[in-house]
Amino acid sequence: MGVKLAVTAGFCFGVERAVNKVYDEIDNTKPVYTYGPIIHNEEVISDLASKGVGIINSKEEIDNLSEGTIIIRSHGVSKEIYDIIEKKGLRLVDATCPYVKKIHKVVQRESENGRHIIIVGNKSHPEVEGIKGWCSKSYTVIKDIDEAKNLEFDSDTKLCLVSQTTYNNNKFQELVEIISKKGYNCIIMNTICKATDERQAEVRKLARESDAMIVIGGKHSSNTQKLYEISKEECENTYYIQTLKDLDLDKLQSYCNVGITAGASTPNNIIKEVHTACQKRVLNKCWRNH
Repeated sequence: MGVKLAVTAGFCFGVERAVNKVYDEIDNTKPVYTYGPIIHNEEVISDLASKGVGIINSKEEIDNLSEGTIIIRSHGVSKEIYDIIEKKGLRLVDATCPYVKKIHKVVQRESENGRHIIIVGNKSHPEVEGIKGWCSKSYTVIKDIDEAKNLEFDSDTKLCLVSQTTYNNNKFQELVEIISKKGYNCIIMNTICKATDERQAEVRKLARESDAMIVIGGKHSSNTQKLYEISKEECENTYYIQTLKDLDLDKLQSYCNVGITAGASTPNNIIKEVHTACQKRVLNKCWRNH
């Protein structure tokens, strides 16, 4: 009985690297901007804003700058954004996750080789927006089984299939099976990052063993949303929170086995605060009952 914290909870390599780059730049240069929020976590963004870090959300906003450093966030951006920053003569710090960078290189190469690129993911997610911007020719974005079933190309069309790094691995395999059966000349690249795969596998196992699950992360975090979906499949009593204030601790009094995980953009101090509060509530309740 008790509270178990997932080993994989919290910042992944790519996110930690990106956040550290921003804090390093705060000490070295002014002004500092990130292209889009550096990560999908409101607490981190608020702290960076208090230290003077601005957010650029469009190429038009870059055009209005005359000086400063722009940090490319972990999700990556299109080739066009790099070109605009360079043309403006602004300083660029690239914090794109290496796993995302790998996808950019793949789609650029295969697109130039004449393949139509299929991107598995959420078309409005910034990572997918960035990947699209490295396709020199045609591409299609699909997000689910129905869209995979509806894919139709000329028989001689060459394809290359990649995935958003945070996509659900089990669902990706289902889509691969559907597309493979269509008989196209298709290169399959499973570009879901290893950390995402491990995190999803762990939350599935932990949820099966728990009476209740708490998933911590920003409301706009794609990888946290995936963790919540997976956990909910295995444990009906799954709660999605951003910080401790979002959690109704009284609900935990009904459970003795509580699991906790967190998305790749969730700072350690938030995880620790939730973990400590849950331990006090759950353990006290369980000891009183024994």
